[in-house]
Amino acid sequence: MKTVGKLFRTTAFKLSLAYFVLFSLGAWVVLASVGQRVEQVLDEETAQTIDAEIARLTELYGEGGLRQLVTSIERRARAPGGSIFLVTTHAGEYIAGNVIASPMIGAEEGALDETIYRRRGEAADIHHHALAKLVVLPGEFRLLVGHDVEDHRVLRRILRQGLGASLFWLALVGTLGGLFVANRMLERVDAMSASARRIMGGDLDQRLDTTGAGDELDRLAENLNAMLARIGELMTGLGEVSDNIAHDLKTPLTRLRNRAEEAARANTGPEETRAALSAIIEESDALIRVFDALLTIARAEAGYSSENMSEVDAGKIAADIVELYEPVAEEQGALFQSSLEEGLMVRGNRELLGRMLVNLVDNALKYGAGDDKPSVLVTARRVGGSIEICVADRGPGVPPQDRERVIDRFVRLENSRSRPGSGLGLSLAAAVARLHHGSLRLEDNTPGLRAVVSLPSIGSSRG
Repeated sequence: MKTVGKLFRTTAFKLSLAYFVLFSLGAWVVLASVGQRVEQVLDEETAQTIDAEIARLTELYGEGGLRQLVTSIERRARAPGGSIFLVTTHAGEYIAGNVIASPMIGAEEGALDETIYRRRGEAADIHHHALAKLVVLPGEFRLLVGHDVEDHRVLRRILRQGLGASLFWLALVGTLGGLFVANRMLERVDAMSASARRIMGGDLDQRLDTTGAGDELDRLAENLNAMLARIGELMTGLGEVSDNIAHDLKTPLTRLRNRAEEAARANTGPEETRAALSAIIEESDALIRVFDALLTIARAEAGYSSENMSEVDAGKIAADIVELYEPVAEEQGALFQSSLEEGLMVRGNRELLGRMLVNLVDNALKYGAGDDKPSVLVTARRVGGSIEICVADRGPGVPPQDRERVIDRFVRLENSRSRPGSGLGLSLAAAVARLHHGSLRLEDNTPGLRAVVSLPSIGSSRG
């Protein structure tokens, strides 16, 4: 009983019921209109027949008088069918016809109307219905010509019965169809609910089933599966971050503690104490930068920074970063070049985009040294409906098999472990690009590495 109750409470059954009610009303209106129209057609045909009979009988009366009229009516009265004829005097005395009484015979001459009548030889309490018309002939004789409408009543009864039977079968089929549709819908919803319970129970690899029909439930399941996949990625990233923090930050924290302990135990002068404190402060600043980068990545991946977005010029941001790093590159003896287009409007967070480019340029200057001196090229241009900002160097590059892995947090390749850094620069750049609905891809610069950030332009998003 509970299952049946659930079926009746489903949206699919309620929609089927509403559709059935509307369809039933429409069917009733159509059948009623058809029945009314059929009655009108029959009445019109009856009226035409009566008018033709009256015209012929009136003509016979004019030609042969009452005798010829009575002879014709007696002959017509014996013919099978539903026609009725009655001729009386002005006072209503019977002269000829197949009926002996009708209320219309005493009425004024008028149009076609429905009346009751009694046939000759029938009991006084038996009456029939007919459409009839009264004509007053010369000499004050009254002629009543009509047609029995019992067949009209039978037709109306048949139409009502047909309408009732149609509505009954429609109700039966509609109810069964609604229950079938609701049951199918309920099975799929129950399956999705069961999968959701397993997911809430901790099975994050569980996914909602789809039938391949492409209906609204399939689209809902696909979107939920995409959301679950994204949640799984975030949970995996959270676990990796925890592990990376535990492993990669343990060493600098231990080094920081050892330096502080060494400075506390050493019996040295003010100069040595200040040097030890400076080293501790420098180590602490590095740790703060790591945690700040982790916080920025987490906020970017969670979408918190999307609230502070506005229309910004990506080319102008790149020009500011290039201007900021030109003295640094000159000091390092690096070849620092740029090719930046103007009017590269994107919707984004200026601070985060600037920090992303700072990380990419800093990596290029740090790891982009080839056989000679570091060489860095920064470009910003429009490519189709996107804005691409590229930072290219001429260093050793990143092997193709490591380009996906190097974007993860705290990942540092063997050739870069001897240089300062935390392994968070590319992770932060990728997170900022995703926040702006873009992407970061690493390509071969033959030799060197090309870090390309692709962002949707405002013009393409509006179009």
